[in-house]
Amino acid sequence: MKRKVGDPFIPEQPTDEVREFFGPAFSDVEEYVHMLEEEGEIRGLVGPREMPRLWSRHAVNAAAVLDFLPRSGQILDIGSGAGLPGIIIAICRPELDVHLAEPMQRRCEWLSDVIDHLALDNVTLHQVRAEELRGKGQADVITARAVANMSKLIRMTTKLIAPGGSLVALKGRRAPIEIDEAAKELKSHHLRAQIHEVPSIMEEESTYVVVCKRQK
Repeated sequence: MKRKVGDPFIPEQPTDEVREFFGPAFSDVEEYVHMLEEEGEIRGLVGPREMPRLWSRHAVNAAAVLDFLPRSGQILDIGSGAGLPGIIIAICRPELDVHLAEPMQRRCEWLSDVIDHLALDNVTLHQVRAEELRGKGQADVITARAVANMSKLIRMTTKLIAPGGSLVALKGRRAPIEIDEAAKELKSHHLRAQIHEVPSIMEEESTYVVVCKRQK
């Protein structure tokens, strides 16, 4: 039987491997996951079927982007929603200047609560659609998770990427198909795409990180 909103659930527990993976950032990541357990469903941020697997399907999945970020610079996470991967990036990489773009007020209220609760001083929140940021500066890396297919993502973000910067998108097993379908956009926007399969430390299914680097 499918779990419904409000039904009780057994929270997923992080493994020792997860604790080791996050290292010094683990306590803040754990607190963030606890916040999602308490409020994610009632605030419409996480679906009922996802609540019992917040670590494997969300926190750990979002962390797959970390190896594809620069040592310093500005990160723009579009369609931040519950804060994945933007909040995870901010927690794990405090040296980065992280900007979250989210158009919905209730999600922005949640993100603001998380930023304040975790005292994340490297995060700036923008209540905007990604397209509204055009002409207001460019980021070294744009990140996106569950926002749109690659063709649309490229059209949405290319003008927001600094020369030599990248679009880094978290995708599932359809990543190769989406890249093939985005061939026209990749060429016209001077982007070179690579797909990286990142094995999960909690699940059998890998995460696919698509990195589209701007050539000019």
